[in-house]
Amino acid sequence: MANNVVIGLHASGATVALALGAYNLVRRVRGDRAHRWVGRVWVVAMYGTILSSFAIRELRPGHFSWIHGLSAFTFVTLSIGLWGALTHRPAVHRQFMTGSYLGLVGAFAGAVVVPARDIPQWVVHQPARLALGAVGCLLLAAAVIAVSRRPARLGGDAAAAGTVPGAGEPHRPA
Repeated sequence: MANNVVIGLHASGATVALALGAYNLVRRVRGDRAHRWVGRVWVVAMYGTILSSFAIRELRPGHFSWIHGLSAFTFVTLSIGLWGALTHRPAVHRQFMTGSYLGLVGAFAGAVVVPARDIPQWVVHQPARLALGAVGCLLLAAAVIAVSRRPARLGGDAAAAGTVPGAGEPHRPA
């Protein structure tokens, strides 16, 4: 795969993760259907961003750099945060997911403020393509949020969450 394709996928995943992570952190309600669905897509976008970073080796051509160490660290913190959610440890989940998101924000800042990096170069040389890609990523994030806010279907998440009357109760024949 050409390095430009990997960098484009990496930047797209990071952009979607930035938008969805901000949404989930700003919301007051935690643990509801919308939080879980947005969080699931955010985790997939984060893992995609992390894994794609290992195919990008521009700082030290052909070798890993210190940035890949940060990617490995983020892989661990994201995994611990996911484990916290799956094992119902909200404090662990909150701390590690917030830390992973703040790391993503820091990485974004580093990618934007260094003039030799790809994003500032794209702003100068390919602004329309960059804008189109950013709008596409933000529309994808908005679609995920919109779908996550739709009411649950009966027998789906609502039954599993116990919000449907009679869900989770044993069946009693009449």
